[in-house]
Amino acid sequence: MAETSAELKDPKEAGPKPPFPTQPQAHPGTDAALRPRADHGEQTYRGTGRLTDRAALITGADSGIGRAVALAFAREGADVLISYLDEDEDARETERLVQDAGRKAVRVAGDIRDEGHCQELVERAAGEFGRLDILVNNAAYQMAHESFDEFSSEQFDQTFKTNVYAMFYLCKAALPRMRPGAAIINTASIQSFDPSPFLLDYATTKSAIVGFTKALAKLVMKQGVRVNVVAPGPVWTPLIPATMPPEKVKTFGQDTVFGRPAQPAELAPVYVFLASAEASYVTGEVYGVTGGQMPL
Repeated sequence: MAETSAELKDPKEAGPKPPFPTQPQAHPGTDAALRPRADHGEQTYRGTGRLTDRAALITGADSGIGRAVALAFAREGADVLISYLDEDEDARETERLVQDAGRKAVRVAGDIRDEGHCQELVERAAGEFGRLDILVNNAAYQMAHESFDEFSSEQFDQTFKTNVYAMFYLCKAALPRMRPGAAIINTASIQSFDPSPFLLDYATTKSAIVGFTKALAKLVMKQGVRVNVVAPGPVWTPLIPATMPPEKVKTFGQDTVFGRPAQPAELAPVYVFLASAEASYVTGEVYGVTGGQMPL
């Protein structure tokens, strides 16, 4: 996370710590109702032109990691298509942040479980920006349960369709549009490597994302496209109170070395690096941002 001054700060104090207040939200949750509010880098991220005149498509860009990445990309010089489900208020705020950075923002609502919608997202990005250089598959679905019997077949299907199938659909549609030097960045999780039983289906999809990324990276290098994974640990986003029991929300992130969850702004620089020419020799890699929980 970029600093506004040369002063160094204690990383343990860079974000709120648990206990967090009770704040039930309906899925998928909204940033406006999150307490304390998440930090997306609004006051701290400073771009250096690393993505000048690039065009990016980011799913789940209305809030959380997606918003932080959209803001950072825009301040680095990229235009951004903001893909989201139906969180219009949050998506409008992301749009404003991108536009305030002097870049073009396009908001597109819809369900990425639909392959046709994924194809439309790619066509819209290419049409609006005249190119597509960066695809960030970030949107995800999760819902915590305490017992195996509570995981329904319908939920299992929804989780895979949102987290894995949509990634496949978008890559399939985007790759013919991508030129050498383009980048695909997929969001996995520490759950890929250290799965929690209450997130069984979500953890399974995140493992699949890592395998998909490593295989795809080898497959598409012949066209000069790099494919990598970011694997976050706990991150403070609306998805947490919208999908987890209140007792887990209260203590969220306390088991990290930092004693707190990450703020979305602390993830964004990794996505910027992987999208930029600085990562020209990086593909098929997993970049962990787990708060010291484990090496990946």
